[in-house]
Amino acid sequence: MKKINDIAIIVQARVSSKRCKKKMIKNFAGTNLLQILLDKIKKSKIIKKENFYVSSYDKEINKIVKKNKFQIFKRSKKSAISEGGDLKELYEWWNKLNYTHCILINASLPFLSIKTIDNFIKKYQNSSVQGQFAVVEKKNYFWYKKKLINTWPKTLQCMNTKKVDSVLEAAHCLYASPMKIIGKGYFMGDLKKTKNVHLYKINSSLETLDIDEEWEFRNYEKIFKEIKRLII
Repeated sequence: MKKINDIAIIVQARVSSKRCKKKMIKNFAGTNLLQILLDKIKKSKIIKKENFYVSSYDKEINKIVKKNKFQIFKRSKKSAISEGGDLKELYEWWNKLNYTHCILINASLPFLSIKTIDNFIKKYQNSSVQGQFAVVEKKNYFWYKKKLINTWPKTLQCMNTKKVDSVLEAAHCLYASPMKIIGKGYFMGDLKKTKNVHLYKINSSLETLDIDEEWEFRNYEKIFKEIKRLII
């Protein structure tokens, strides 16, 4: 059992994204990706305001965070331009925030629900595992080095995805880890050992749509507008 007061909830944000420039702050359906996530955090039944941080170096992002009255961890320029080679550099808050565990939320997924975020946190709180990682189930055919990964059903004569074994794909949205292991140069734990890292399955593929490219930004914006219109 992990106490919520021992868990820091962190969003890493920057404006220096390369494939989709300034995706965190540019107009997305009349708002922006960072604001969409902050609005969800306000509705959380678990996250405490004092436990929530946006790790940021950029003035544009800080302005949005301050307007929403959330805490800012003052990220260094070196961390903001880091491509993730050195975890201690990328997650430089690991020994500066007074928490034993952390949960990272990716703000690039506009359809990720606060219900899923809260459930992910609750599952981690009530588990004995050191790390937790969100995944999504995919039923398709996958090859690695020309070898089929899935088990082909004996009675199957054609490619029917309903019959094939499912695989779990990284959802790239929610990550949980002890703080101290970041100082040792790794995060969450050994992903090859599920006893140490729990794979948390997200049931909705829509929630795991992650914006990396410009075409994704524009297409997901259209979907977001349509869903919002239907809800209203």
